[in-house]
Amino acid sequence: MTIRTRVAPSPTGDPHLGTAYMALFNWAFAKSQGGQFVLRIEDTDAARSSAASEGRILAALSWLGIPWDEGPDKGGRHGPYRQSERRDLYRRHVQQLIEAGHAFHCFCTPERLVALRAEQRALGAPLGYDGRCRQLSGAQAAARLRSGQASVVRMQVPSEGLCRFHDALRGEIEIPYSQIDMQVLLKADGLPTYHLAVVVDDHLMGITHILRGEEWISSVPKHKLLYDYFGWPMPAMAHLPLLRNPDHSKLSKRRNPTSIDYFRAQGYLPEALLNYLGLMGWSMPDERTLFSKEEFRQAFSLQRVSLGGAVFDVEKLNWLNGQYMRRLDAEAFMDRLQGWALNRRRLSALVPLVQTRTQRFSDLVPKVGYLLGDRPPLKAEDFAHSKLDRRQVVEILFRVCRAADTLAEWRQEDLRSLCKTEAERMQLRLKDFMAPLFVAISGRPVALPLFASMAFLGADLSRVRLREALDALGVSNKQRRQLEKLPL
Repeated sequence: MTIRTRVAPSPTGDPHLGTAYMALFNWAFAKSQGGQFVLRIEDTDAARSSAASEGRILAALSWLGIPWDEGPDKGGRHGPYRQSERRDLYRRHVQQLIEAGHAFHCFCTPERLVALRAEQRALGAPLGYDGRCRQLSGAQAAARLRSGQASVVRMQVPSEGLCRFHDALRGEIEIPYSQIDMQVLLKADGLPTYHLAVVVDDHLMGITHILRGEEWISSVPKHKLLYDYFGWPMPAMAHLPLLRNPDHSKLSKRRNPTSIDYFRAQGYLPEALLNYLGLMGWSMPDERTLFSKEEFRQAFSLQRVSLGGAVFDVEKLNWLNGQYMRRLDAEAFMDRLQGWALNRRRLSALVPLVQTRTQRFSDLVPKVGYLLGDRPPLKAEDFAHSKLDRRQVVEILFRVCRAADTLAEWRQEDLRSLCKTEAERMQLRLKDFMAPLFVAISGRPVALPLFASMAFLGADLSRVRLREALDALGVSNKQRRQLEKLPL
């Protein structure tokens, strides 16, 4: 048997560290045993998925040096490798489930489902679909479909019994079926949900081993049921520990940088970042900290994965990156520096900001320092403004930080629209609303155009600077909880 693993990111934003972490471990496991590694794009969320996001994911994994054998850019005999291009496959498999009695059309309206959940909460009952439409006969369902009623397709789930499965890292696991909702498999728009698509794709693509984050353990009963319903063997499972902050909270863009592009823009070396990801919940047999991707592949085994938690500490990454920096000779260091600071990709984004504002090249250094490096440390006094009090400044920073989390793309026009909307909510002129944002992003009351600067810095670094501004203003956790209650 040829070992086949995969990583399947959703193209709905910036390329995430978690994607690189899972890709690295799946690649290493497959290649350590002479197997194959597949990249699949899970783009069934049509509203949020974008070709631009997919391109950034592929570019980020390529920059890190994680190669794949099959994927949307390379093709392969199991394609297509975008779920949006496989919808006919999903429909055929859903129809097979319906005909076998393992799935059913559900005609419940969104309003009824909201009311049902509210009633369940009020009674303290478990949340989930109550099975109302599973009682419809095939003829009744067909009549409703002919009349044009909208429907989704849900899977049948036993009301009793246990789902038992083996995890290569955690041993035997049991989950009562009573805790499992009757999952939607096919949405009203005809696109599959993750749970159907992942099972169908993994089987048809010959995936033998699934290494994924531990947050998916609770979904295994749904997937196992589908494998059983189709009569397919389920791939071997291994649920890896999630990346966590030093305080062991889940790594999240709301608290720390999570985009691979952020670390690339900040001047980290790809081999150092890859090395650090390899240390997440894993260790070399000789316990050394520095190792190459090839050394990682040769030494990799699931038996060396620790479930104690994969703590992602930026200070430790900085130290490790410094070790790699010092290993470079002078020529290589200059090449890397030139490739980071003066590459055409970065310059093409920077030149429109500065060319019409520059008389000498030496003018560039003070103008763009906060874009290419860290901005000066902030103090509360930096935010003094003749027309805004501290409460308003804090609210502006918090509102933008919160609203920015909803942006699928980090573009000037979207940032401008976001700030205009929030300024209107606060009944402030946009010029006054933007004043504390200039300070938070650049460390100065006047700088290069704000939205262009934020777009150049990227989502992660912009969020970090906004959060640091709130820290400089002494915003406590209690105040943050109060701010969370602000109406959207």
